[in-house]
Amino acid sequence: MADLALSLMVLCAVVMSVAAFFAFRRGDKKQGGLMLVLAVVLAINVTIWTIPGPDEASLSQAGAAAD
Repeated sequence: MADLALSLMVLCAVVMSVAAFFAFRRGDKKQGGLMLVLAVVLAINVTIWTIPGPDEASLSQAGAAAD
């Protein structure tokens, strides 16, 4: 289940980046900037969940092992 959530977060980050690009081109800088911030926050969350910790297990692997 964690793999699905991480995949959706990456997909959303990509879609938000593309939408931010089109918002900037349309002239809506505030909305484009907010979408870009959201994409960065999603990417950082995915990175935090997938980088292995000191025990060589990522948070997503630790959560799957607890189930």
